[in-house]
Amino acid sequence: MRTLTVATIFVLSVFGAQLVRIQGLDASAVAAEAESKRVTAQIIPAMRGQILAADGTVLASSVVREVVTVDQTVVCTYGTKKNTCDPTTSADAVQRAAEQLAPLLGTPVSELVTQLTGTSRYRVLSRDVTPLTWNKIAKLGIPGVLRDRRETRSERTYPQGTTTAALVGYVTDDGTPGGGVELMVDKDLEGTPGKTTYEQGRDGTAIPAAASSTTPAVDGRDVTLTVNSSLQWYAQNALAQRIKETKAKAGTVVIMDARSGDLLSVASYPTFDPDTDVGKKGAQLDNKAFSDVFEPGSTAKIMTMAAALEEKTVTPSTPVVIPNRLPRYDRSFKDSHEHPTQYRTVAGTLAESSNIGTILVSETLKSSTLERYFHKFGLGSRSGVGYPGESAGLLPKSSTWSGSQRATVAFGQGISVTAIQAASVFQTIANGGVRVAPRLVDSVREADGTVTEMPKSASSRVVSEQTAGDVSKMLEGVVSPDGTAEEATIPGYRIAGKTGTAEFYDDKVGKYSGKTASFIGYAPADDPQVVVAVIVQKPTYPFFGGYVAGPVFKDVMTYALQELKIPPTGKKAQHLTLQVDPEEALADPDVLRDGTKQPRR
Repeated sequence: MRTLTVATIFVLSVFGAQLVRIQGLDASAVAAEAESKRVTAQIIPAMRGQILAADGTVLASSVVREVVTVDQTVVCTYGTKKNTCDPTTSADAVQRAAEQLAPLLGTPVSELVTQLTGTSRYRVLSRDVTPLTWNKIAKLGIPGVLRDRRETRSERTYPQGTTTAALVGYVTDDGTPGGGVELMVDKDLEGTPGKTTYEQGRDGTAIPAAASSTTPAVDGRDVTLTVNSSLQWYAQNALAQRIKETKAKAGTVVIMDARSGDLLSVASYPTFDPDTDVGKKGAQLDNKAFSDVFEPGSTAKIMTMAAALEEKTVTPSTPVVIPNRLPRYDRSFKDSHEHPTQYRTVAGTLAESSNIGTILVSETLKSSTLERYFHKFGLGSRSGVGYPGESAGLLPKSSTWSGSQRATVAFGQGISVTAIQAASVFQTIANGGVRVAPRLVDSVREADGTVTEMPKSASSRVVSEQTAGDVSKMLEGVVSPDGTAEEATIPGYRIAGKTGTAEFYDDKVGKYSGKTASFIGYAPADDPQVVVAVIVQKPTYPFFGGYVAGPVFKDVMTYALQELKIPPTGKKAQHLTLQVDPEEALADPDVLRDGTKQPRR
């Protein structure tokens, strides 16, 4: 008895000493350790800002997705009024639970029975449950079926699908922007996650009376683009249809406000489905209007004409003698078709899209002067939009031009542009000679509703208003019966535009393969409001710009004029002399012909 008493006193003394240490000496440390085991933190995801069209149409938005899990060891008590599983009722309980969950989770009952049966304390049933669906699941009261607060996430949705995918871009499953506007303005769209800290019991549920704290999430800003959703939809579909009809490789349609430089539509084909194609092999996720470069061909002739008019080396009525062949350096140049010697004006040269005539006009200028004007029109540099993956194109220094390149540059070969750059050239002429940098983002809206308008685009004068007006009148001749693009005429409206047919350089095969067909123009020609550029790569024969791209231009421009409520001006086009009498042409001291104006290096 004495031994037992001593042993008992010793054990109680140890317990007492330990109690004094825990409650007295180490109380704070022990309490902190216990709290650390109870306290957990849940990240509150910040919603990524919306991307909106100019009319408020949602192009990209975020939705909350919940992760639903199960503790398999307790599902078997569902509807049994028992606290533990009973082998005689467990199978029926799991079956009932599966039948209740199946329509909410979109999973077959047989598959759910397997997922609900077992000894795992944590198994994911779905990672893609909306808050509304979770509320319905929670009301079922199925033991062990829980929402994992730590895994709540946001998911990006794209209501317009393939129509705007190539422009808007996409976000990967881990929330990383993969391209397009999503990447371009990521700093605005991305929010700041919040955090909730609380104490939980052994079963993972929050302790009601325990301390908790919350740092709220700050959602991202909403970004509104300059894009008109109706124009984007129409242009995308018109382009896709024409590419399929001509069995072409790819194409773009760019619609710009002629005065502000705002991009009203940037259609690109092939496109992709942001919900299913991201990550697939071979998916084309870029926007070709910004990323792809091509030789512009005859649409670049307006820069050569504008430069010569601005430098006063020619006028629209200057006669040009155009032979069937023009030898220059190591090459002999020709037009798109065989013809006898023609006697045209500079205006007629552009209307007929003569390569030979354009070379003769360019030879009134120094190479360095021509290069300078091309730079002023925006070639050789990015547009300033800031779009990811945008190319600057290719404009070699004039000091490196070979003899034949000196001639080809004049009519749009030996240089490369993007569709955005090509459209911007015509915007400059349409805007009276003032280039306005393209603009894609209109405004940014804070979570509290504050809207910040983005600055208007920078502008610079490229040519005089007189020169731009002369070129514009000449471009109307292109769409006339004497020009190359009568297909682009729109009843009631005066149209100014230019066709282009150029060799297409295919990087994949490392050589020229196929053609680039294009038509770029604006309307109304006497009061320009809208610029439309249509580029189609590698169409099957016939591959000429007027035939392939002209109808798309007419279709899209007609819709744009209606959508933007732009009426005809009612004014008649001024008559321009396109052809001249041979004797009068040869007698004119300013006539341009082979040997009269030698190339200036």
